[in-house]
Amino acid sequence: MTRPITAAVDGTDESLAALDWAAREAVRRGLALRVVQAWRFQPYEAIDAADPDTQAAWVRDTLAEAARTVTARHTGLDVTTDVVEGDTVDTLVAAAADAELLVLGSRGHGPVVGFLLGSVGQQVIAETTRPVVLVRAGDQPTAEAAGREIVVGQQGEPDDSADTLRFAFETAAARGAAVRAVRAWTLPPVFAYSPGSMHLLDEAGGLEPFERKALSAALQPWRERFPDVPVVEHVEIGSAGQVLLSVAARAQLMVVGRRARRTAVGARIGSVAHGVLHHAPCPVAVVPHV
Repeated sequence: MTRPITAAVDGTDESLAALDWAAREAVRRGLALRVVQAWRFQPYEAIDAADPDTQAAWVRDTLAEAARTVTARHTGLDVTTDVVEGDTVDTLVAAAADAELLVLGSRGHGPVVGFLLGSVGQQVIAETTRPVVLVRAGDQPTAEAAGREIVVGQQGEPDDSADTLRFAFETAAARGAAVRAVRAWTLPPVFAYSPGSMHLLDEAGGLEPFERKALSAALQPWRERFPDVPVVEHVEIGSAGQVLLSVAARAQLMVVGRRARRTAVGARIGSVAHGVLHHAPCPVAVVPHV
């Protein structure tokens, strides 16, 4: 079954930017676009919309207008709309499960006030098993111009980043863009050294050559599968979030992974994804992996 690209809208500038981004991506990938709005009746005494039918009609009309705008910009794009009554997080997690990827709006920067801190966006990213893309208001098609790269973070063994790299290469192939694969590394604590690890480092010629070999090994199957996608291998000492943000200015999209598992305190998006989502100037894709 072919999955659509799904965009969640709520009438804000951020969500309309997400809708535009999702429509362009659907055209590039040859997929349908589904536009979803979660809705729950809220009685308002100050305006004449105290009954559910009136509010539901407003929501449907707003959603239909957004869909008409997208259809006018992208002739031939298959667009469907759904107004779903219920909890916003539950609705969007369910919508993501049936989608190739889910696209949400983000309010942008801010360590305290923002779309992602204790909000719907963070909960959806933490709960869904499908990729989620966050787009800020003001995002423009010009940001996808030639020369801008798909920047993707790679860490651990090849299997650890397979889903993240797959998403990055598929996106780059659809856009005719290059992939910049970033692997950050730090000096391990003394107690982390062992005879086995020291032997591996000696064979590699040191820490940085070891990290470069690890990145090349992770990229090899994706280079073979996507031979027309140019690849830049970027290995740098530092925290993963800092290194990724240092190259964000050249990115048209940044792709990071997230462990798809729950902890004792619930689902989490991870510190790297959290930092990049708050500070990267471009759209960010968060890809869950086991």
